[in-house]
Amino acid sequence: MALKTYKPTTPGRRGMTGYDFKEITAKKPYKPLTEFLKCRAGRAQNGRMTVRHKGSGVKRLYRKIDFKQDKYNIQGVIETIEYDPYRTARIALVKYVDGERRYILCPNQLKVGDPVVSSDKTKLKPGNRMALEYIPAGVAVYNIELNLGQGGKLVRSAGTSAHLVTIDGKYAQIKLPSGEIRLINKKCHASIGVIGNEEHQNIKLGKAGRKRWMGIRPTVRGKAKNIREHPHGSGEGACPIGLKYPKTPWGKHALGKKTRANKRTDKFIVKNRHGK
Repeated sequence: MALKTYKPTTPGRRGMTGYDFKEITAKKPYKPLTEFLKCRAGRAQNGRMTVRHKGSGVKRLYRKIDFKQDKYNIQGVIETIEYDPYRTARIALVKYVDGERRYILCPNQLKVGDPVVSSDKTKLKPGNRMALEYIPAGVAVYNIELNLGQGGKLVRSAGTSAHLVTIDGKYAQIKLPSGEIRLINKKCHASIGVIGNEEHQNIKLGKAGRKRWMGIRPTVRGKAKNIREHPHGSGEGACPIGLKYPKTPWGKHALGKKTRANKRTDKFIVKNRHGK
């Protein structure tokens, strides 16, 4: 995939980049696998805003992705490669020999007409899905299961991949994109390859309106507000906040506070993303 640049006809266009969509083979999605999701824009059932900086964005159709790929030992063929407005990765429409169609995440090197298979043990080919215990060390994988039969939960965004380090007893050691090495049951399944659309990280939005299309509202700095609206507020000029530590609008720690509370799964982390 290559990036598309624009003529600087306006200040917003200057420096803006976008997708060229050359890899896309179908403009419209497969309708039976789509649904409309009502956007609640960060608000609870009573209408109160519970998540800040979220807006409605443009209307989009959600594509139902098959993260489990549980049609084992049934060969499918890639019919189309499509754009998904709800995710950074490209998706591929697979047609199986029994006539059923499903969407999967599209890795690099996967083209229209290529066969894909999901099985406990199959060929090491981009798009194929198999159990971790049969994947050689060092092979790039994505859409990894955390629990057997649950479906892929890890490594699902554009340009990402994890690597199998080794098999240790009944667990496989997986090095995730963050650098964390984690133990996962070797019976769990993962797809072979690197997720496509690697240039996504180099996209420059160029203007605020494009951010609003994505459903993201403006974010105002705390020290640009009045004191009654934020602990960092008031003061003249760009001065330090005058506090021991940064705070949220409600006075709680904003930096340095540990947010991980699931100690039950600490035993599965061999090396965390900080290298400890």
